[in-house]
Amino acid sequence: MSPEWLTAIGTIGTFLVIAASGAAALFQLRHMRGSNQIVALTEVRETIESPAFQAAERFISELAGRYDDPEVRKGLSAPFFPLEFQPVRYVANFFETFGAFVKNGIIDAELACDLWGGVVVRNWDALGPIIASRRANMGTTALWENFEYLTLISKRFVDANPDGTFPKNMKRLPLPRPWPKEPVA
Repeated sequence: MSPEWLTAIGTIGTFLVIAASGAAALFQLRHMRGSNQIVALTEVRETIESPAFQAAERFISELAGRYDDPEVRKGLSAPFFPLEFQPVRYVANFFETFGAFVKNGIIDAELACDLWGGVVVRNWDALGPIIASRRANMGTTALWENFEYLTLISKRFVDANPDGTFPKNMKRLPLPRPWPKEPVA
């Protein structure tokens, strides 16, 4: 065999080794991204299920009935939230961070919306008047914009899947008879 053929075979062999190394590196990067996403999803789940977050959501739902109170409006419009309104900041900032993770591909958008789309929309709706007022007072739409982005894609997901995402080709399990409805007092 001539030296030119040996060089050509060596070059092809080198190319194959480099190509295989590149493919392995891409596979490993994809695996690492999946691991990072699992960590981020676990953090989101733990936060949403935490007693502190649940208490903050209850506070926000009760606060909606007090929006007409001038003192409440003053406190919610202040540059820095008074201590009594910190649950609002806690929830909004959480969804701001969550939205940034989704927007930047750290957490898959479809997965985030499937798991927590309803929670995101519910909290945006509850905080909407506060967000609108704070944005107007600050003269910017940038406040909690990642929360807004997350809400927008969540609303689209919920609207596209009004009956959930259970696979259409699978038979559902039979459920026992539901409890009788209690009369509304």
